[in-house]
Amino acid sequence: MSKVLIVTGGGRGIGAAIALAAARDGYAVAVNYARDAHAAGEVVQTIRAAGGQAVAIQADVGEPADVARLFADTERALGPVTALVNNAGITGRITRFMEADHAMIADVFRINVLGLMECCRAALASFQRHGIAGVIVNISSTAAASGSAGDYVHYAASKAAVEAFTLGLGREVAPQGIRVLCVAPGMTETEIHERGGDGGRLQRAAPSIPMRRVAQPEEIAAPVVWLLSPAASYMTATTVTVGGGK
Repeated sequence: MSKVLIVTGGGRGIGAAIALAAARDGYAVAVNYARDAHAAGEVVQTIRAAGGQAVAIQADVGEPADVARLFADTERALGPVTALVNNAGITGRITRFMEADHAMIADVFRINVLGLMECCRAALASFQRHGIAGVIVNISSTAAASGSAGDYVHYAASKAAVEAFTLGLGREVAPQGIRVLCVAPGMTETEIHERGGDGGRLQRAAPSIPMRRVAQPEEIAAPVVWLLSPAASYMTATTVTVGGGK
């Protein structure tokens, strides 16, 4: 059976790096995006130019109907899904908690937690339907451990939920041969900080990291793809921190 991977939020940053690395590892990749069709299309073109298979599929993971369509469209285009990377996520505005309004916090949890859970539900249903011992890798953040006081404690809380969910779900489905894992990146050079309203955050944070630099997206993608592989066959229900020592 072909290896078919969905990467949510796969058009930019860490998601794009994961999609490209997975394609090099032999996966046919569904590059999910919510709004930026151009960026997702560029990732797909790069994969195809290298001889791989890929499609770009629009879906808002925070909408259950969109998630169902994402999996159905992927199966029609590439075949049954064998792996999922839940990368889609938002920070909301980078700010102290008392300045974060309810609507923004709700949207962060809608995408980062409820959307991720719905994607896992769809993946598990697909694995069961096709008799696949699939793999799910969720993307968290070192913010889950630090709490990110003064920056975005709402985002940190959403990622802590992701790690708890990974632990519980991984143990729940392990008897079926399905693995569920999590990667917690540290500060990584992507646009997410600018979208949160603090473009200088990476430069300020770098000196506090033991390796004295932030990560590149490719440095997060590599362990994600390794966790998807048979080399990590005895790993599940755990979070791997990729944070430069922090």
